[in-house]
Amino acid sequence: MSLKTEQMVFAIHKAMSVREKILKMANRSKGAHVGSCLSVVDILTYLYFKELRIRPEDTLWEDRDYFLMSKGHGAMALYAVLAERGVIDEKLLKGYMQEDGTLPAHLDRFSVPGIEVSAGALGHGLSIAVGIAHGLKLRSKKNRVFVLMGDGECQEGSVWEAAMLAPKLKLSNLTVIVDLNDLQGYGRPSELVSFYPFAEKWKAFGWEAVEADGHNFDSLRSAFTRADRSSLPSVIIAKTVKGKGISFMEDELKWHYFIVTDEHLSAALMELKGA
Repeated sequence: MSLKTEQMVFAIHKAMSVREKILKMANRSKGAHVGSCLSVVDILTYLYFKELRIRPEDTLWEDRDYFLMSKGHGAMALYAVLAERGVIDEKLLKGYMQEDGTLPAHLDRFSVPGIEVSAGALGHGLSIAVGIAHGLKLRSKKNRVFVLMGDGECQEGSVWEAAMLAPKLKLSNLTVIVDLNDLQGYGRPSELVSFYPFAEKWKAFGWEAVEADGHNFDSLRSAFTRADRSSLPSVIIAKTVKGKGISFMEDELKWHYFIVTDEHLSAALMELKGA
């Protein structure tokens, strides 16, 4: 069953607003990683508006679902979604990478509410998530744990150590989402250190592996539903496009690092409003 039309329009509107916030933060800060942030917008929008059990006014609610952003360089995307969801004040976004601001370029759990772990060095998030999920299981808690990783991040050995352990611990409360945008800092993952066949690797380690379109809310809904029903730890391999939503940024490696100038911002915002 697909999402109702009004729900779909709501989700699309929210995702567009998040993209606008990201572009403005990137322009104001003159920082990198705008392409990496745009690829996860729809995943984060679905998570925070449809999937995660959270209380925006009480981010330390004992029965909350945990979300860990392992690809810490996607910080702008998470900040924007937290603001859109009402977890943090939107005014804080103006302080992203500013001398008197509170939002760093990589995630710091002490910066604002709603950040579960500090992240930046890739390959740590899944190990931390396994620890949290195991602790919850030991206490017979119903909380779920979600962790978002980049595809290039899956070249880290620590990822596969944690992936081996999770099924052993029967962590059915753990769901990994891989942002498979097929571009990392220096090229295509398959050209650098290939991890393909990807889904088959996770399955061989004892995971429920589900492939999804990371920009389609119906596809994401189906994938998260399947993961939630599984007795195994689950991985959702979300196929995405780096720079999604801005035509001149889409699937372009340079937008891993390029700065969003005033001209870029103007063109991107015009494109978003015309979508």
